[in-house]
Amino acid sequence: MADQGVRTRHLVLHDYGMGGLWWWVWAGSAEEIVRDCAEVEVIADPERLAWAERSGLKEVRLDGPELASFCAKRDAQRGRPGFGALVGRELVHLRWPADEDGDVYLAELGPDGRRTRQVVIGVDGDVVRSTPEDWLFNPPYDLYDPEHAEAETDRADFEREWARARREA
Repeated sequence: MADQGVRTRHLVLHDYGMGGLWWWVWAGSAEEIVRDCAEVEVIADPERLAWAERSGLKEVRLDGPELASFCAKRDAQRGRPGFGALVGRELVHLRWPADEDGDVYLAELGPDGRRTRQVVIGVDGDVVRSTPEDWLFNPPYDLYDPEHAEAETDRADFEREWARARREA
């Protein structure tokens, strides 16, 4: 990681669904943080920034030990086909192969990597759709992750499944 001179403090979150890890991270830019660390996001929301100012969060360096595992994961992703291919898009559509139960998941993601809509095709053929109001947790997908790029599908595929799906009960 090259020294880029001026460093500023950014609020960073690793949201793992049922909670998150929060830090103030000193870095050259917000883009540098997400480019160098997997599975983190830089928070700019004024209410969350105010909360963080009051909470006494730890201040860390981008190359410090607190973020080492996130940076190592990003380093392992870099150079693989699809790395960063989904970053900067307004919408992303993913179709995951059947899981261990035989269910297929399709997700529509916003530019922040969070699901905006989801479809589950059950092994029994039942197709169910849901939206953020239906979920307890909605951690972001890391749009730099090449595994997500491998799962990309087109909007028409997603919309076709969405149209035939029933609303989650």
